[in-house]
Amino acid sequence: MTLEQLRIFAAVAERQHITRAAAALNLTQAAVSASVAALEAQHDVKLFDRVGRNIALTEIGRLFLNESRAVLARAGAAETALRDYAGLKHGRLVVHASQTIASYYLPRLVVEFQRLHPGFTIELAISNTAQVAKAVAEGTAELGFVEGPLDSPILHVEPVTAERMTVVVAPNHPWARGGELTNADLRRQSWVFREEGSGTREAFLAALQERGVPLDTLNIILTLPSNEAVREAVAEGAGAACLSPLVCRRSLAAGALKRANILLPPRPFQAVHHRERYVPKAAAAFLELTRAMPSFTP
Repeated sequence: MTLEQLRIFAAVAERQHITRAAAALNLTQAAVSASVAALEAQHDVKLFDRVGRNIALTEIGRLFLNESRAVLARAGAAETALRDYAGLKHGRLVVHASQTIASYYLPRLVVEFQRLHPGFTIELAISNTAQVAKAVAEGTAELGFVEGPLDSPILHVEPVTAERMTVVVAPNHPWARGGELTNADLRRQSWVFREEGSGTREAFLAALQERGVPLDTLNIILTLPSNEAVREAVAEGAGAACLSPLVCRRSLAAGALKRANILLPPRPFQAVHHRERYVPKAAAAFLELTRAMPSFTP
């Protein structure tokens, strides 16, 4: 069994598609199919069920995917350690970040990092907080950034900046007039929320819990998978939502959204890396860059 076979298997398993995996790996479809078939034949196992043109992991395949990811992560870490001996001249940094951070906070840092280290590429993947933590824990990401609370003994979590979330409504909403809101107002309101696992959702729910407004007392009419979907739904009059001011800055400036009169506690943006794994020089340098950036929200 070779690392290349594991790499091909993981690519097919994650995409559930031979053609898309071949395109991602820059290989022919025949080469990918042959590699998977050889792996199955060598060990007399069936890793995929094939139904027509579709494939799905078998139970053995699902178990083997976890092991494959772990081996590939360790191999990648070893390669990174060797590359570090030559200094920050060239290489790749894999970063996973939650939606708000990836879309609105990290871009300026990525640009500055590549200006300082032009030989490096950064692969930035967008996930929710729970998925980012999983990627760092499994070694598929060297560095993560989240805004939700994390409690994991294997992850080191470091606040790098902070913001104060805001509740927004459409311009014709009664809350747009700026009156002070009570807990009863919050319970009566129709809400648009992000999905479970979202840092924005978890931070807002924690703030409401502190006010004495638990989740089961809220009228959540929509749950949407992105900040932008939530923002646009609220602008169309769906109800109220809590979002990062970075997400709705332009909509607020244009008058498409209005702030409700409720003060929420600050929430940190946090960098995450594995406690026990080697931290590459590139990841350490990127962290230093984030520490040098001032908080952007009072």
